[in-house]
Amino acid sequence: MTSKVTIHRLPTGVPGLDQVLGGGLPEFSFNLIAGQPGCGKTTLAHQIMFSLATPQRPAIYFTVLGEPPMKMLRYQQQFEFFDNDSVNESVRFINLSEDAASGDLDRVLARIVEAVTAHEPGLVFVDSFRSVMIASETNGDAQSPTHRLQQFVQQLGMMMTSWQATTFLIGEYFVETDANPVFTVADGLIWLRQSVLRNSMVRKLEILKMRGQPTLPGLHTFRIGAAGIKIFAPPSLPSLPDMARELDAVAEQAVPASATRLQLGVPELDKMLGGGLPRGYSLLVAGPSGSGKSILAAAFLAEGARCGETGVLAVFEQRSKQSQNRVIAGLAASGQVSVVDSRATDLSIDEVIILLQSEIERTGATRVVIDSLTSLELAVAPTFREGFRETLARLELAMAGAGVTLLMTSELEDRYTDLRFSPYGTAFLTDAIIVQRYIEIDSRLRRMLAVVKVRASAHSDELREFHIDNTGIHVGATLPDQEGLLGGRPRQKGRTA
Repeated sequence: MTSKVTIHRLPTGVPGLDQVLGGGLPEFSFNLIAGQPGCGKTTLAHQIMFSLATPQRPAIYFTVLGEPPMKMLRYQQQFEFFDNDSVNESVRFINLSEDAASGDLDRVLARIVEAVTAHEPGLVFVDSFRSVMIASETNGDAQSPTHRLQQFVQQLGMMMTSWQATTFLIGEYFVETDANPVFTVADGLIWLRQSVLRNSMVRKLEILKMRGQPTLPGLHTFRIGAAGIKIFAPPSLPSLPDMARELDAVAEQAVPASATRLQLGVPELDKMLGGGLPRGYSLLVAGPSGSGKSILAAAFLAEGARCGETGVLAVFEQRSKQSQNRVIAGLAASGQVSVVDSRATDLSIDEVIILLQSEIERTGATRVVIDSLTSLELAVAPTFREGFRETLARLELAMAGAGVTLLMTSELEDRYTDLRFSPYGTAFLTDAIIVQRYIEIDSRLRRMLAVVKVRASAHSDELREFHIDNTGIHVGATLPDQEGLLGGRPRQKGRTA
């Protein structure tokens, strides 16, 4: 029995791409990077090339763009991955535009063979391969364009395999279902997409094909920045049904008395929770505007800092109220709290998860605050808002996997006839819920709160009034007449509770 051939996988140097590919790029593979104009094909090819090219594994980049390579390089040099010292050493650029303009595929292939024979590259790039195909269609050869194309691709693939070169064809294709011989011959097919909805530009990458390895299915968002392309590959998470079964199993067991409970920084509220919030739980604080959700979140982080814990605060508003909080400002200045302040309007939930995971890993944070889910929904690109409930579930699962204690705030309209804890229907996923409300007593708005849920743990069922001053939140006595305060009819003006 013969042993299996081991395929070496090359690290691409593109954040997130190796994970999507299933461990890296197969060495000596024949790949196509395709997509519409402007979606980042050339940038992705250059980023891979400069990451992999070495004197022992040189690269040749054939350009068939109808413009001088120097014009392309002028713009690619703006990226951090571009290495000027590698050009003409481990990276060579060869212009095939004149050969391709003749429409003679044999001539183009001969130039490629000549360069490969002379420099023996380990990496070969042809950009834009689509230009070669279009030029060949005007050649007037008796053979059909499809037949000539198939012959050319097969010869090129066989030659690169014999030379043990990892090859990339970069081309502008709009529909991945086109009957194209390139798609059949290629070992790997990386498809890039982009779409514009309102003021949001969303770019996505999909691995349609990669022989010999399990790729991560689906569309994966990416962003092009100064460092190049960064792909936001989702973490490995259980499905929602699996999560529901896991929660049911947890609910059957009470939290042991020895379990560590975190203090929120509001002593009376900690008592209402049964002694504090069990470590690793997720807490949803829901209430109307101005009810004190962000102040409670700040107290949660400040209490963690007092106990020697670091925290992460994620805000997604154009003008963050937390950034004006003196407590948060002081904690951020001392390094006890890291602030993820993303004001982009085209986020994906995978990008949010990776931003948080990166900060948690960097700082060793044990407490995380998302303030608020309402602003997060507005920050997420419109194309991702459908199914926001499922994406929030993925976020909560990712934070649970990171082992942090999570506090999320959620904006709710204060309706006396409508009792809700989350507008997204994800309350069942959270381990604990605190609801804040307004009531009217003697022509004054008064604040009240209640602990609605602490999974697998006893907690108070009281309605407690609270007030806010310069030192924070202070929980007072129970309300003597509880009828109608958490739901039902509003209080009559002048009536005493």
